[in-house]
Amino acid sequence: MADVIKDLLKTKNQAIWTIEPGASVYDAIKEMADREIGALVVTEENRVVGIITERDYARKVILRGKSSKDTAVRDIMTEKVIYVQPDQKIDECMALMTEKHIRHLPVLNGEKLAGMISIGDVVKAIISKTEFVIDQLTRYISGT
Repeated sequence: MADVIKDLLKTKNQAIWTIEPGASVYDAIKEMADREIGALVVTEENRVVGIITERDYARKVILRGKSSKDTAVRDIMTEKVIYVQPDQKIDECMALMTEKHIRHLPVLNGEKLAGMISIGDVVKAIISKTEFVIDQLTRYISGT
């Protein structure tokens, strides 16, 4: 049962998918589709410089009539990356994601990219914790 992000990261695929800012948006979207993910961390020289999501693509390419093959990731990525640290509580992450209307959070340990969590990961962890508490209370009440 995960209470903090580092525990949640241990339970999921450890792969962290990134892309460079000079790559085409087409390549980013293809990578997301191939990996069945909704966001990529944008890195340059092992530093996080942005994040690109399916939402960025829909709003900044499709709706503006741009070409995904002719547009660089740097032109549509979100530069001000909201992130969390491994020791942050999952409940705090849920509150942050809700407040900022975001679905993906990179996890940084110092300046090093340690992972990525999605709203689905957070919801799953919260449901698991809630089910555990309910089970424990039921056992206590029933005396088993």
